[in-house]
Amino acid sequence: MDYGLLVSTYTRQLDGRKLTRQRLLYECLRSAILDGRIAQGSQLTATRTLAAELGMARNSVIYAYERLTAEGFVAPTRHGTTVARVGLARAGHSAGEPGRVAELSRRVGGLQRDRDGMHDLLPFVPGVPDLEGFPLAAWRRCVERAWRQMGPRHLGYGRIEGQPALRHAIAEYLKVSRGVRCEMDQVFITDGTQTSLDLCARMLADAGDTAWVENPGYGGARAAFQSAGLKLEPVPVDADGLAPRPGQWRDAPPRLIYITPSHQYPLGSILSLERRLKLIEDARAAGAWIIEDDYDSEFRRDGVPLSAVQGLSEDAPVIYLGTFSKTMFPALRLGFMVVPRCLATAVAGTLGELSRRGHVAEQVALADFIDSGQFARHLRRMRQRYSQRRDALQAALERHLRGSVTVSGSAGGMHLSARLALPLADTLVSRAAREQGLIVRPLSTYRLPGTPLEQYNGFVFGYAGVPASAIDGLIARLASVIASLQQGPAA
Repeated sequence: MDYGLLVSTYTRQLDGRKLTRQRLLYECLRSAILDGRIAQGSQLTATRTLAAELGMARNSVIYAYERLTAEGFVAPTRHGTTVARVGLARAGHSAGEPGRVAELSRRVGGLQRDRDGMHDLLPFVPGVPDLEGFPLAAWRRCVERAWRQMGPRHLGYGRIEGQPALRHAIAEYLKVSRGVRCEMDQVFITDGTQTSLDLCARMLADAGDTAWVENPGYGGARAAFQSAGLKLEPVPVDADGLAPRPGQWRDAPPRLIYITPSHQYPLGSILSLERRLKLIEDARAAGAWIIEDDYDSEFRRDGVPLSAVQGLSEDAPVIYLGTFSKTMFPALRLGFMVVPRCLATAVAGTLGELSRRGHVAEQVALADFIDSGQFARHLRRMRQRYSQRRDALQAALERHLRGSVTVSGSAGGMHLSARLALPLADTLVSRAAREQGLIVRPLSTYRLPGTPLEQYNGFVFGYAGVPASAIDGLIARLASVIASLQQGPAA
C-alpha cells in the first residue's frame, strides 16, 4: 500500500481539523483498517521506513502504532506489526436507512422527568465528580461573558436542538477526543443523560419492543425503558464487556441496545474492539439501535480513551450520549445526543413536540469554556487527581480488606467495584456503613430481577470526590464495620 497517498487523501478529508501529524497518521491508518484498504493479516511498514517516507519523526509513527495496538486494531508479532481481523463487513440492511425513520415511536408523550435533587456527598458516592477541584473562577468568567451577550430575545425558550455555539463546540471536541463521526446538525442538547435515555426510548421504540440492557447495569436506563413500556432483556457482562448468550439475538431480538462500552457501569470492564465491531454488524442485521452511553470515558487511567463505538463505521446505527454532570458538575444539567444523520431531521421535529430547551446563557458559557481550552485543562487536572485517588483506594482495600474483596473496574473512570468474598449480604454492610458516614453502594442492586444474589455481592466505590489523604482512614472504618458484622448474627 502507498501510505503516503493514503495520508494525503485522508488529509484532504480532514480539512479544517486541527490535528497533529501523529494523530492524523493514527486516524488515517485506523480508517484504512476499518474500511479494508489495509488487509487483515498484513504487516504495517516498519516505523523507521514509514517515518522516512512521510517526512515525520519516528516517534510520531511509533505513537500511532502504539495507539492502534492499544485499541486492538494491530498486534505486534515476531515479524513486525500485523493488522488484526477487525474489519467491518458492509451489510445490506441498516437501522439507519431512510425506511427506518418512519418507524419512530408513535408514543412520544409522558416523558419521565429527571430525578432532580441534591446528591448525597458522603464519601464513596458513585457518579459525583470532585466539586472542590472545579475551576469556579474560570467558569464564572464564561458565565458573565455569556450574560453580557444576552438580550430580551434570549430570555424565551431556547432552540429545540440547543445553542449552535455549544453544538459546534461539542461536535469538534468529540471528533478529536472520542473519534465520533458527526457534524453539529447531528448534536442535540438535552438536560442530561436521563433525559436523553427517555427521548431515545420514546422516539425509537414502541411499547412492547425489546430493549437489551447490561446485567448488572445502570438503573437509570432500566427506568427509562420501563417507563416507555419496553420489555427488558438482561445481557450478561464479562471482562470484555457485553456478552450476549448463544441464541439471544434469535430468541429476544432487540429494538434498542444500551451499552456503557468505555467503562461498564458498574463492573468497569471495557468492551473489546472485536465485540464492538460484531455488535454493530449484529445490530444492523436485527434493525436495532445501539445507545452508547459514554459517561466517564475522559478519565481513562492508561493512555488515551478508546474511540467511541459510534465512530467505528460511517453508518453505524448508534445514538451516542454524553453528559457534563461528570466532567463539569451535576447542577449544570446539560447533556447531549449525537444521532445518525438520517435521523437528525426526524429527531429535531419530534423534540419540538416533547420539550422546550432552556439554559441558554449556560449553553453559551459552556461553548466558551470548551473553545477557550478551559475544559481540556480541567479534564487533564481531574484525570491526574482521579488516578491518584484510585491508587489510594486500591492500596487501602488491599491493606485493610485483603482476602475479603476482589477489585475490578480500575482501568479508569470515577468508580471501581469490589466483590465481597465473605458470607455477608452487601445490602447489610451498606446499611451499617451508612450509619458510620459512608456510602457503599451494594453491587447486588445493579442486577436485574432473576439474577442470583450471590453472583454480584459486593460494592461500588465512587472515589472522585474523596481526597486521597482521607481514603485509607475511611476504608479502615469500613473494615471495622465488616468485622463487627462478622462477629454478630449471621446475615
